Amino acid sequence: MGKKMSRRKALRNIIAGASAPLLAGPLVSMANTAEIGKQARVKPLGNKDIKKAVTAIVIGAGSRGNVYGNYAAKFPNELDIVGVAEPNKIRNERHTKKHDIDDKNRFDTWEDVFKVPKFADAVIIATPDNLHYGPCMIALEMGYDILLEKPIAPSEKECRDILAMQKKHGNIVAVCHVLRYAPYFINLKELMDSGALGEIISIQHMEPIEHIHMSHSYVRGNWHNSKETTPIILAKSCHDLDILRWMIGKKCETISAFGSLKWFRSENAPEGSTARCADGCAVESTCPYSALKIYHRDRKRGYVFDFPEDKSKHSDFILKQLATTNYGRCVYKMENDQCDHYVASMEFETGITASFAMEAFTSYHGRRTRVMGSLGDVVGDMDTFTHTDFLTGKQTKWDITVDDVENYEDSGHGGGDWALVTDWIKAVSTKDISALSSTVDASIESHLMGFIAEKSRLGKKTMSIDL
Repeated sequence: MGKKMSRRKALRNIIAGASAPLLAGPLVSMANTAEIGKQARVKPLGNKDIKKAVTAIVIGAGSRGNVYGNYAAKFPNELDIVGVAEPNKIRNERHTKKHDIDDKNRFDTWEDVFKVPKFADAVIIATPDNLHYGPCMIALEMGYDILLEKPIAPSEKECRDILAMQKKHGNIVAVCHVLRYAPYFINLKELMDSGALGEIISIQHMEPIEHIHMSHSYVRGNWHNSKETTPIILAKSCHDLDILRWMIGKKCETISAFGSLKWFRSENAPEGSTARCADGCAVESTCPYSALKIYHRDRKRGYVFDFPEDKSKHSDFILKQLATTNYGRCVYKMENDQCDHYVASMEFETGITASFAMEAFTSYHGRRTRVMGSLGDVVGDMDTFTHTDFLTGKQTKWDITVDDVENYEDSGHGGGDWALVTDWIKAVSTKDISALSSTVDASIESHLMGFIAEKSRLGKKTMSIDL
């Protein structure tokens, strides 16, 4: 943190910060560290002063496309979904019906959107990772503003191409690094920046994926093959590299990474297992990754299935999906190659170090963070964080309850999803990119950290990061 700061000055800063606006995100500032059990509140989402709704086309009407698109259903005066591109006919139809989209603005593929003249203010790109680059480049050239799901693109060259195109045309582009907009991380960064921790020395950060989420998304799911999508350090954890870079506020200079696919491999398949869980597998009832248990008996993660309207048919429909899609296959007999554990050690300017761990085999999810400073430390878990003052031993706990957001079930990532959309709409409406924290400019460095981390892992060597 540059100059050393006295404890008295640090505490004055954080007390003064209670009346100062935050740099980004819709939070009320924290109170005096002398008070125990303070609760960070979230201002209501939305922009009350928007006079005309931003019109947008959703490209990719899957899970993420609906998270952002559903903001329009809650705040129709701010966001109006006027077009959709989605090859899945059921999803296309449902998105069209939900947003009352004109038939002429319905498209099967992203390419079709750009065959007609520009008819909206913006596009929301929520396609698979390997289909971000194409629509983003054309949308930039045609003058659309963009909400771009992370990662920006699957390669360093494509990320740099997008940045160059955005600079050329001056579009408003927000990268969906939604953790920057989550109350937990905004409050934590404010505490770090206040000086109350003294000099920041190091950070330990862990992303527990949760074992069923890992098997669902990165063994059976759309991201199971790193070559067809992106390596898991980008597909899952570019959020975490980005949040580390953002909180520290300094350039990452070197990185060293390790990891592998250790467990979800054919040689670990139990004796008696079959290609599909419903094919008479002898160990299905004792397997924690049983597709029959997860999707059929427990009815979890069914959002990947396009259920018929008639709920009485859902049981048979699930069994059919498990018989015909990857979601019914044995986790030990997939064509998956994503690491199921991954660690990276990083050194930033001024000698600050950070260690990151992505762990598949946990019973829980929600990031865990520890920040070590010369005057105090912080331990947090996405719901709360606790600051301990080294001199007095006093502990201050912040409860990061997003009570104004929790009723909006589509705003995930601790309220960050819709907080991002709120700021993006403001930026597009006012043509002021400073309303955004996660611009392409700001987000590209953490992508480069991910690309270099993967090179380090594969090459088994420490690597420098050249921006």
